[in-house]
Amino acid sequence: MQASHFLCTKHPVCVPNLAHRCSKPPFSTVRFRQPPSISAVAAPPPLLKPQKTHSMPPEKAEVFKSLENWATQNVLPLLKPVDKCWQPQDFLPDPTLSKADFMDQIEALRDRTAGLPDDYFVVLVGDMITEEALPTYQTMINTLDGVKDETGASSSPWALWTRAWTAEENRHGDLLKTYLYLSGRVDMTMIERTDPGTENNPYLGYVYTSFQERATFISHGNTARLAKERGDHVLARICGSIASDEKRHENAYARIVEKLLEVDPTGGMIAISDLMKKKITMPAHLMSDGRDPRLFEHFSAVAQRLGVYTAHDYADILEFLIQRWGLEKMEGLTSEGRSAQEFVCGLAPRIRKLQELADKRAKKMKPHGVKFSWIFNKEITL
Repeated sequence: MQASHFLCTKHPVCVPNLAHRCSKPPFSTVRFRQPPSISAVAAPPPLLKPQKTHSMPPEKAEVFKSLENWATQNVLPLLKPVDKCWQPQDFLPDPTLSKADFMDQIEALRDRTAGLPDDYFVVLVGDMITEEALPTYQTMINTLDGVKDETGASSSPWALWTRAWTAEENRHGDLLKTYLYLSGRVDMTMIERTDPGTENNPYLGYVYTSFQERATFISHGNTARLAKERGDHVLARICGSIASDEKRHENAYARIVEKLLEVDPTGGMIAISDLMKKKITMPAHLMSDGRDPRLFEHFSAVAQRLGVYTAHDYADILEFLIQRWGLEKMEGLTSEGRSAQEFVCGLAPRIRKLQELADKRAKKMKPHGVKFSWIFNKEITL
């Protein structure tokens, strides 16, 4: 749901913190038409331009129609039965207890979170805001030609997946927000004041979500690790449970792309290349608390420094999916498909090289403090 890259941690992929001056979400891709300048955060957002819509030829919609039985057998089983799903209340103080026992559980929660540093809460708040942008993600998926939920109650396996996926994801933001509220460590008023594209082409949409879900899996996994190291084992379980959901969701979307590459190799390869060349931003890159005009940039810098989600993670995701989808070994592509294949398969080493240069530049920059309204204007060193 990590993110933003973040994704917002929702959180599709990002090349985060590639510069100390950035406003991209933790889960966005970057255009590499010419060697970009990379910094410790990311690049500034581009000027708005007309959005391209309905780029998929109408006949391609038949591909998804023909795959409905396959999706029923291979994608829907990755959803958990409702009675097997965890719920936010499983991790929170029990309101049915007596007042004294309920308050004891809240006090225990606060004692656990007391050992977590302020910069950890900056990252956790950013992750939560990204997860709470869920309605935007569902809206985006429901614009995809050939797989959209036409009525809100469609029996298509694509629509069934989207509705159930949304229900599973909805828990993430609910739980994180309630836990943060009870901790007393954050300014909920400022958080609640904080506001958190792809084309209508499911080829692009499912590649996008494959990256996004793996990115959030990594981000939430790292916040779980940090919480455990600092002694909050309940928060570690919370973040770990969210990461587990994201891993399962990643598997579903990656399976869909894998199948698209099987039935339409050139179309699938071009979609992956197209996504990687475009500047795909998540809603979190627009986050604003009304005070810090570079809020996302600063949030991303903290996430990079803590190792919650980094540019190296982005390159790892790209290499993982290239291997999973067997992109380097694909044959039978058109000339356009081969060109896309060459671009995608050569991108990860290029990103790593550029990041090494960025890391060297970042080490020469003087640390500076930034105040975050989310944590009562406390200053964090970047």
